[in-house]
Amino acid sequence: MDENTVSESVADTFDDRKIDFATFDTDVTVEDWATKYRVGDIRLGPYFFFTPIETLAPAKTIGLGRTNLTLIMATIVQTDAAVPYAGFDRQETPSRNPAVSVHFAPSAYGITTVGTYVMTFTVETSAPSTFTVGGYAGSGSLSGTGTKSVNGRQTITLILKDVQPSQQVYGSIEQTAGSSWLWYSTRVSYPPLVFQV
Repeated sequence: MDENTVSESVADTFDDRKIDFATFDTDVTVEDWATKYRVGDIRLGPYFFFTPIETLAPAKTIGLGRTNLTLIMATIVQTDAAVPYAGFDRQETPSRNPAVSVHFAPSAYGITTVGTYVMTFTVETSAPSTFTVGGYAGSGSLSGTGTKSVNGRQTITLILKDVQPSQQVYGSIEQTAGSSWLWYSTRVSYPPLVFQV
């Protein structure tokens, strides 16, 4: 079996499978939201905060205004799979670390007040991998940056606090060590409300 046949058979495996994103491990638990990100510390936007503001994925790379996606050193982008994905293999691209970056323009979505946003990157690794999480929040601040270890199916969360509506912001994950991995989507949303009874 030659190298092209091996690559095609691996791609075929990913192309046909169905994935339930609700089963992915999260890096921010309900307890974290309740203790670290209390409502008093977060400015909430309009009443529709339960719905994602935007979701970018391999099949949808551009949002409103200047909201967009950048894939760095992807080895495959498969948009016709059952669940579209971008694949990365750091060993195949040693000249630069693979990364996913999402820019977000709040005002393009009709947002007119200072707000806090959550960027959630949905990834899957074939073995333990290390990512650096970073971004830019303008005059606001970031939470959730730094080094994250991922093994299997997981979400990586970045919080952009007190963002001005006219400010274009971004979040990114960059692999610094580990195995091949898949990126499925990045969702931008308001932070969830957590009620303690």
